[in-house]
Amino acid sequence: MKTSDYTTTLLVAKTPEEVFNAINDVRAWWSEDMEGLTDKLNDVFTVRFGEVFITSKVTELIPGKKIVWLVTDCNKPWLKNTKEWNGTKMSWEIHEKDNKTQIRLTHLGLVPEIECFDACSNAWGEYLQDSLLKLINTGKGKPTPMKKLAKAK
Repeated sequence: MKTSDYTTTLLVAKTPEEVFNAINDVRAWWSEDMEGLTDKLNDVFTVRFGEVFITSKVTELIPGKKIVWLVTDCNKPWLKNTKEWNGTKMSWEIHEKDNKTQIRLTHLGLVPEIECFDACSNAWGEYLQDSLLKLINTGKGKPTPMKKLAKAK
C-alpha cells in the first residue's frame, strides 16, 4: 500500500553513528532556539521559530538505526488548525547502502490532505538539504539562528 505521508531519502558518505548523532543534534541543524534533550527514550524537546513551536517526545531511539519523535504540542499560527502537527511522528530510519548511509525521513501524518503539507514539505526539504546535510558533511549546519528568532518575537 502506498503511503501519502511526507517521505524523503538522503545518501551520505558518513557512518550510521555519525548520521544518528547529527540528527539528534537538533540545535545544530533545525533551530538554535531549542529546549530539552533528544538523546534518551522519552526525552522531550521544543524547537521554536518565533511564535511557531513544536514540542516532541522521543518515542524510539535505536543508536545508528532509528529515531522517532512524536509531536505532543505545536503552534503554527498561520494555519486554521494551529495544532495540525499534534500527534504526527517524524521517523528517521538509518541504513548502510553501497558503502554509504541512507537516511529516510517519514513524517507520519504530514499528508497532502492537510493545510500545511506544501509549506511544511518545502521547509523539510530546505532544512534537510541546506542544513542537516551540511552538518553531516562539514560539521556545521544552518539552523534558524537565535538572533533571527529574537527579532521575530
